[in-house]
Amino acid sequence: MAPIPPRAIHTDRLLLRPTCLTDADRAFAIQSEWEVTRMLRLVPFPPDIEEIRQWFAGHAREWESGRAFRFAVVRDGCMIGLADIDTIAERAGTLGYWLDRAAWGHGYATEAAQAVVRFAADELRLLKLKAGHAEDNPDSGRILTKLGFRFLDTVQRSSRPRNADIRQHRYELTFSGQSQGV
Repeated sequence: MAPIPPRAIHTDRLLLRPTCLTDADRAFAIQSEWEVTRMLRLVPFPPDIEEIRQWFAGHAREWESGRAFRFAVVRDGCMIGLADIDTIAERAGTLGYWLDRAAWGHGYATEAAQAVVRFAADELRLLKLKAGHAEDNPDSGRILTKLGFRFLDTVQRSSRPRNADIRQHRYELTFSGQSQGV
C-alpha cells in the first residue's frame, strides 16, 4: 500500500485531524478523569504525562509507516478525544476511540468513529476492523452496533487502569473492499 498522506476529516460537527505532540497535554487532562480512563485498557491511572507525550511523539511515524492512523477529535477548536485505527496488518486493523467525559452523550463518539471507519474502508482499503469494549461500557457496544460491527465473543483481558482483569466484548466489521456507506 502506498503511504497515505496525513489529512483531516470533516464531519457535520467535528474536525478529525492527525494528532500531534501538542495534543498530549489535552489528552492528559482528559485521561485524568477516572470515568474516561477506566474504560481504556492500556493506559495507567492516574495518567503519566511523560508516557502520553512519548506515545503522541510516535504518531507521525506510525502514520508514515502505515501501522496506525490516529485522529484528534476536535469540536469548536478544542480537542475532545481521539479516534484511531491501529495494529494494522494483513488488511485488518483495530478501531479505538475515547472522549472527554463532558463530550459523552452527544453522539460525537459515533460521528468520529463513523468517519474513521470510512477512512479505513475507502482510503486504507482494509477488509476488516476489530473493536472491543469493557462489559460495563454498553454505550460503546451500541456505537459499534450502529456502525455495523457484529458481536464476536466475550473474553477476559487485563485492564491497566483498573489493575485487574475485565470482561471485554469483542466485535468485527468486514468490508467487501469498498466502503459500505457506514
